[in-house]
Amino acid sequence: VLGWGVGGIEAEAVMLGQPIYMLSPDVVGVRLTGSLNDGVTATDMTLRIVEMLREHGVVGKFVEFFGQGMAALSLADRATIANMAPEYGATCGFFPVDERTIEYLRLTGREEEALAGVEAFSKAQGLWYNASDAEKTYTDVLELDLGTILPALAGPKRPQDRVDLKDMKSHFVESLTNELGFEGHGLDESELNNGAIVERDGEIYDLNHGDVVIAAITSCTNTSNPDVMLAAGLLARKARTLGLEVKPWVRTSLAPGSRVVTEYYEATGLQDDLNALGFNVVGYGCTTCIGNSGPLPEEVDAAIDEANLVVGSVLSGNRNFEGRVHGKVKASYLASPPLVVAYALAGTLEIDLTTEPIGHAADGSPVMLSDLWPSTAEIEEARSAITPEMFKQRYADAMNEPRWDSIPSEPSPLYPWQEESTYIRLPTFFQDLSPEADPIQGIHDAKVLLKLGDSITTDHISPAGSFPTSGPAGKWLLERNVEKGDFNSFGSRRGNHEIMMRGTFANVRIRNQLAPGTEGGYALDHSTGEITTVYEAAMNNPGPMVVLAGSQYGTGSSRDWAAKGTYLLGVKAVLATSFERIHRSNLVGMGVLPLTFKEGESHESLELDGTESFTIPVTNDVQPLQDLTVTASHPNGSSKTFTVSVRLDTPVEVEYYRNGGILHTVLRQLATSTESIS
Repeated sequence: VLGWGVGGIEAEAVMLGQPIYMLSPDVVGVRLTGSLNDGVTATDMTLRIVEMLREHGVVGKFVEFFGQGMAALSLADRATIANMAPEYGATCGFFPVDERTIEYLRLTGREEEALAGVEAFSKAQGLWYNASDAEKTYTDVLELDLGTILPALAGPKRPQDRVDLKDMKSHFVESLTNELGFEGHGLDESELNNGAIVERDGEIYDLNHGDVVIAAITSCTNTSNPDVMLAAGLLARKARTLGLEVKPWVRTSLAPGSRVVTEYYEATGLQDDLNALGFNVVGYGCTTCIGNSGPLPEEVDAAIDEANLVVGSVLSGNRNFEGRVHGKVKASYLASPPLVVAYALAGTLEIDLTTEPIGHAADGSPVMLSDLWPSTAEIEEARSAITPEMFKQRYADAMNEPRWDSIPSEPSPLYPWQEESTYIRLPTFFQDLSPEADPIQGIHDAKVLLKLGDSITTDHISPAGSFPTSGPAGKWLLERNVEKGDFNSFGSRRGNHEIMMRGTFANVRIRNQLAPGTEGGYALDHSTGEITTVYEAAMNNPGPMVVLAGSQYGTGSSRDWAAKGTYLLGVKAVLATSFERIHRSNLVGMGVLPLTFKEGESHESLELDGTESFTIPVTNDVQPLQDLTVTASHPNGSSKTFTVSVRLDTPVEVEYYRNGGILHTVLRQLATSTESIS
């Protein structure tokens, strides 16, 4: 079975009986050679692959891994690579079936008869990988020698920006004064010595740039990979034995990707060692990686603001986009679980863990990371505690949850909407939906809501974390007597369109070029010429709006609200240098027109300043991928025209757009079929 992610809006349509349509993808082959050196983890390997494939460009493509180097990788190692396909931009990443696949199925409790069937079927269908077979034909072939990979992290703002562990100290120091962007924080030299005194729980300490305030072994495939999870536990055990402690300003957490992890942690006694360092189990779902880290201690939070500090987080999740992990953390790095523990002990990013002590033992002697790092033999010995029975027992009743079953519910043909609810409200997407779609009309005199740069993520567009009382979403809740302590997060209130549209483009790190000098959800109110919130600027504009963006627009999570919120703000089109696959699909699914500038052009090269009014002559006979000539009229009376490509990629997507979106299309089809039956 080969699966890949789709947009949430597409998934909703499928549940209503609509098929999925897509163009036949290119397939890029990645030939793996060599083997990983001791001390190099599957996470290090995956971060190198993310970097390599982002450089090559695999958006909308399948990626198949093969080669002699694949043989030494466990299925968990391979899953770590495949799981980060969204981060390297591919539709999916996959490995062929071989002996390692069968080993995993055996480990997780499958019967021998079933394993024999899997192997026989795979061989009969030509799916079984044999290194001696002729190499398949691919659109492109890349090669990676696993022996060249070094321990690494990735950050501070994107998964593809890999940094070798040995270079982390110099990298971070340089990033402080680098120009504000993906690899820089834009500090002035005079701000480098900023710091603040924190008094908390009877302790007094300095908080400085680079201090790690969040260290999270957080849920995703990384935390279901026994080798890296056991390595984290073994490192914690050695640190505990030597008397090392996590620094007091570090918020630690452990969220395994599987309950089986807890089984083998308890069987080996490693959970006690992790608990001793503060890595207690907080749950088995999405946590820090999606912004559910919880608040920082008030004293630490205040110190960050007081000194304008660039503090850090280190997590073993997949994504570290701006504002995602925590609104106050500007430098977030992805790392293997054992490195997460190491940085919690060090307490700072401004350290070279390959040459400097990570801390000092109880007797005062320096302790190096190499003193703590577990050997391959130690990991293998700990791995022997994992048994098939653990998987069988844990997943025997995986679909039974008494707490869910105990929630009262009543059968009803229609959902009983509650007007007073602040969590689930009837959305406005389908108000005044006519039986027949109106002809497609051109977009005239559209104002620019946001003018953005490259790599704008769905987290920038629709953040999932907490939000303040001062923003439009917070004010809406306060007006309904919801206390700040009960705000929860955007992610938890995604059933409330009033909250989500007010949170669209409200990420604390988004920078709208139409609101220079600001950071957060601000925009130009074209009716007054003043800078206000994005939500207020959109609501005050009587006509259509557009968004101007750079390359890789919509990277990251397949977050349907990034498109739904855009639609609710009155945005009719997004003009970008390039789109990520799922977000482009979601925009089409909400009836928002995705357009790309021609090769070599951008809103910057065309010198669009965002004050223009845009006319986009899309008509009822629009064709997939056709060119349109857009006119941008400037307030000074000048105008310019340029050509864009319509990113409605198939005739089916044209029909979705004609109907105002995929769900509108499905509802009209259901209404028509119901009428014909009656």
